[in-house]
Amino acid sequence: MDLLKIRVFEDSDIFLMKTWLNKEHVMKWYEDPNDWLTEIYGRFDKFSFINHFIALYNDKPIGFCQHYTCADANEDWYGDIPLSGSYSIDYLIGEENYLGKGLGKAIIDLLVKKVFSLNEAQRIIVLPEIENTASCKSLLANGFIFDEKNKLYCRTK
Repeated sequence: MDLLKIRVFEDSDIFLMKTWLNKEHVMKWYEDPNDWLTEIYGRFDKFSFINHFIALYNDKPIGFCQHYTCADANEDWYGDIPLSGSYSIDYLIGEENYLGKGLGKAIIDLLVKKVFSLNEAQRIIVLPEIENTASCKSLLANGFIFDEKNKLYCRTK
């Protein structure tokens, strides 16, 4: 997967992101495109704790991914996982031609490496829809463990 890389999200990516968020295979898991776009538009102020990226395969944009500190997100799905040192990730492949080729797993791998390069990162937690078996399998293949108690996937540094 040497042809896969991620780069920082740019304003010029917004139209492409809107397109992806409105595709049926993405909307199934990313329900309200406006919620995601609000975070992207606010990435330099209110949502500056989220790091947004575009996934490129052979320099072609094929998807989106992000990581963020759980303490700053103020969400309620973490269970009893300590917020200090906890990060979460999100990812999608927007281009249908690239689905089912192992690229989701590879994007997760790149995100894990990026997050764990941060000194304060101790764990990554993820809560995909249980029906999203492709995502769940990709997390397990990347060393995540399903935490039965908290009903989420977790990987420690």
